[in-house]
Amino acid sequence: MAESVTCAAKIENVLMQAGACTLTVLPQFGGKIASIRVGERELLQAPLAPLAPRSRSMAFDAADASGWDECLPSVAACQVKTETANAEIPDHGDLWRVHWEVQGSGNREQGIKSDADSSLTLIGKCFSLPLELERKLALVQAGECWRLKLHYRLTNTSSHPVPWSWAAHPLFAVEEGDRIVLPESINSLRLEGSGGERLGKGSDTVSWPIAKLADGSSADLSLAEAPDSGIGDKLFAGPLSASENWCALERPAAGLRIRISFDAIATPYLGLWICYGGWPEGPGPKQVCVALEPATAPVDSLAVTGPWSRVLASGESFLWTMEVEIQNIER
Repeated sequence: MAESVTCAAKIENVLMQAGACTLTVLPQFGGKIASIRVGERELLQAPLAPLAPRSRSMAFDAADASGWDECLPSVAACQVKTETANAEIPDHGDLWRVHWEVQGSGNREQGIKSDADSSLTLIGKCFSLPLELERKLALVQAGECWRLKLHYRLTNTSSHPVPWSWAAHPLFAVEEGDRIVLPESINSLRLEGSGGERLGKGSDTVSWPIAKLADGSSADLSLAEAPDSGIGDKLFAGPLSASENWCALERPAAGLRIRISFDAIATPYLGLWICYGGWPEGPGPKQVCVALEPATAPVDSLAVTGPWSRVLASGESFLWTMEVEIQNIER
């Protein structure tokens, strides 16, 4: 079936379609992939609040906290030194807050459909550090599955070296009993944080998939729990080898398997956010999702340095890729 890109001027969204799979991108809201649907099934976390303009300093949980954003140049808010200044990086980075430019979109305001073009290129510009991210999306149907291919190019637009880290931030909706699948060789993860310290304290090592909890009991971290479980944990795997460059989310009730593959040389870490009603803290709607996050670092903060730390020279670019394959499985 032909793929198409539809551009709607009123809300400035971009719709990509390949057969029964549709993807909606919102350039004005950080280039957010707001929706991935297969038929009537939405695969991404729904907004916790109405979509609205974001400030440069607001916390991520003060916005809609939904869909798929790009975290750059840090996931956690932090301060880092550069040759010219101390950079203040806000929560979840810069890019989810800014309007991304759609490339090659001369007819976008007219709402033109193009059956021949199933790709979309956008550019987001950071404000805390002089970095520019180009992201090309391509959605295709391959037999009974769909593939979303992502190509990234990060460029230092300044005349001095710039530190950076990146993590994809796709929040996949889940139901109780869905399963996270990692390569068999992965048997432990580094803990970044755990709500109520149920898994321990930051930087602890946690066994995978069966983890010992702080209260002495155990839990199968690979299985999604009930949406009122109050769980919110962030973990990292890596550095990963070339054979460990994938992860998956199996959704039996939905009849779908979501498999992510990535370049383990360019992005050798995998962040794992599991949230079953445990975040945001305080009153209001909660996330019920699993985020499978290829990343350049095994920590959320750019200020925490190590052998994973990255610096781009003046004018230098860095390229990497990832792919999401959505497969039909028997219910």
